Amino acid sequence: METTKVLIADDHQVMRRGVRAVVELLEGWEVCGEASTGREAVEMVEKLQPQIVVMDVTMPELNGLEATRQIKKIAPATEILMFTGLETEELIRQVFEAGARSYILKTDGREQLEAALTALAAHKPYFTTQVGEILFAKFLHGKPKDEEQTVDGRLTDREREIVQLLAEGASNKEVADSLGISVKTVETHRAAIMKKLKFKSFSDLVRYAIRNHIISA
Repeated sequence: METTKVLIADDHQVMRRGVRAVVELLEGWEVCGEASTGREAVEMVEKLQPQIVVMDVTMPELNGLEATRQIKKIAPATEILMFTGLETEELIRQVFEAGARSYILKTDGREQLEAALTALAAHKPYFTTQVGEILFAKFLHGKPKDEEQTVDGRLTDREREIVQLLAEGASNKEVADSLGISVKTVETHRAAIMKKLKFKSFSDLVRYAIRNHIISA
């Protein structure tokens, strides 16, 4: 029987251990690696080729949403299970748009996590009743067209990466070193971001990053 490989991406070791314990109870499953940042998760997916990634939304360097987008580009067949403590309608929408096919809460029980893993192994979507109710409410009531497009959707993948690093307190040089680009390129991106979002101060950028779940408060 072929082994199902799972990568766990969460910046809290206790959570990684808990997920690992659940995975290791499943016959024919194994945890092939653990990542504590979103950037590390992307690199490990490329190297280890897991079938499933259990991903938290709020992680340093690269948040779970952006990590999911990048993973789906380099490994389209890899399924993403978003395992988080956040449950806003906007975040749920962004998670599924990023390419994840399962969304469960950290308050859900072990049975929900097992069910989600099993569904994803068969390339089937899975979300809990609570998440389903939020999605159904949005479908039922809808939103005006001018409210459907979030501000975050106007940024490129690279700009979202830069927003996160800057909002986490990195200098332009530290951002450049982290992304392997020049300081001048970072400055150009930063200016473009501020212009796109019509921000006048760095505090506006930080508030935006928190509001759009790019960083945690």
